[in-house]
Parts: sequence; C-alpha cells; structure tokens
Amino acid sequence: MSEFNATGGLTRIIRAFGYSFQGFYACYRYEAAFRQETLVAAVLVPLGLWLGGNGVERSLLVGSWLLVMIVELLNSAIEATVDRFGPGQHELSGRAKDIGSAAVFLAISLATAVWGLILVPRL
Repeated sequence: MSEFNATGGLTRIIRAFGYSFQGFYACYRYEAAFRQETLVAAVLVPLGLWLGGNGVERSLLVGSWLLVMIVELLNSAIEATVDRFGPGQHELSGRAKDIGSAAVFLAISLATAVWGLILVPRL
C-alpha cells in the first residue's frame, strides 16, 4: 500500500492545509478580535525579529504573540460551538465563553510580560 494513497499521506496533508486556511479565513472574517490581533501581529512579528538579541529572544517575542492568536482561534471555536446551540442564555454557555475570554486575557498578559521582561532592561 502506498504511503501517498487517497485517504492518507500527501492528499491528507493537502486537505488539512485547506481546512486550516478555511479556519483562518473564517476567524478573520467573523471575529473582530482576531482581525485586531492580526494587525498587531503585522507590527509585532517584524519588530520582535528585529529587537530580539538572539534566537531565544526572537522566538519568545514572536511566539508570545502567536500564542495570543492561537488562543483566540480556540476561543472563537468555543464561541461558535456555543452559539450553534441557539441564542438563549444558559449558565454553562456563559461560563464557557467567559473561560475562553479569560484564556485570551492570560495569553495577552503573558505576551506583555515577555515583551516587558526582554525589552525594558535595555532602556
């Protein structure tokens, strides 16, 4: 059996890439927070690559913001799943959305701390 058959291998990888791109597009199209974080990334990623003194600093500066975007993607997925069940209020739906929002807040706090800890001592 070939490693690159129709249900696996290269075909699966190509399809997975397509699904991932659809996810990025959907999040960018429907989620204002993700659009804002993408704009911030357009500034912070090149800035992090420039300001980082070595590979570790560069990866921490860039990676901390990419983590924010990853958590936002997951938060948006949670919100879409909860919203799929209807507009009605439910304690567990509200809790799920609040927890997702808290995760984004922590990721942003982490990115802020990383940038501060690396760059402030240089001032």
